[in-house]
Amino acid sequence: MINRRAWVQYSAAWAVVAGLASTPLMASAADMAPDAMIKQLSDEVLNTLKTDQSIRGGDVSKITSYVDSVVMPNVDFRRMMASAVGPKWRTATASQQQQLQDEFKKLMVNTYAGALHQVSNQTISVKPVRMQAGDKEVVVRSEILGRGDPIQLDYRLQKTPGQGMGWKIYNLNVMGIWMVETYRNQFQEELNKPGGSPQTLIESIAARNKANAGK
Repeated sequence: MINRRAWVQYSAAWAVVAGLASTPLMASAADMAPDAMIKQLSDEVLNTLKTDQSIRGGDVSKITSYVDSVVMPNVDFRRMMASAVGPKWRTATASQQQQLQDEFKKLMVNTYAGALHQVSNQTISVKPVRMQAGDKEVVVRSEILGRGDPIQLDYRLQKTPGQGMGWKIYNLNVMGIWMVETYRNQFQEELNKPGGSPQTLIESIAARNKANAGK
């Protein structure tokens, strides 16, 4: 039986991969409703996690390759990173902003890769979204079912400009804890140190990634 903490870790792992590594929607489906989009992505990702032994085993290089090939169609990763860094994001150079995104992605992949082998017979239940015509931001609520109590897993999405661009994920909520806010609290500790800056944050995250890779 997987304990509660492990389930939270698994849920976060699934959320990151669902958001950052799911197969891009076909162009004809780009303007589907946000809850329908999340349901399609969820089903595709759970199927991949159940059948791809390398990903299930936590193969970081395989997961990273999977993420790299399809991340942009489904996630506003720049907004996610800017929100996590906070006001000092605007003081970072274009090069530093890209480095922060690269290191942040590595951090998430490395942090959650080890939990993916716990996926077995889980299913996803996506609740109908409540929105008004013309809404540009929504919350899609869902639950992971299959072992123990249901796991709350919610998504914040925004409608991207341009015909056919569809919805993009910019935050994830696992059991009441929003991922971006969690990382923001961690990053502020580094940024608020004497001499703290986007560059020192890059170096801090890179050091964590190096330590994780050495485990």
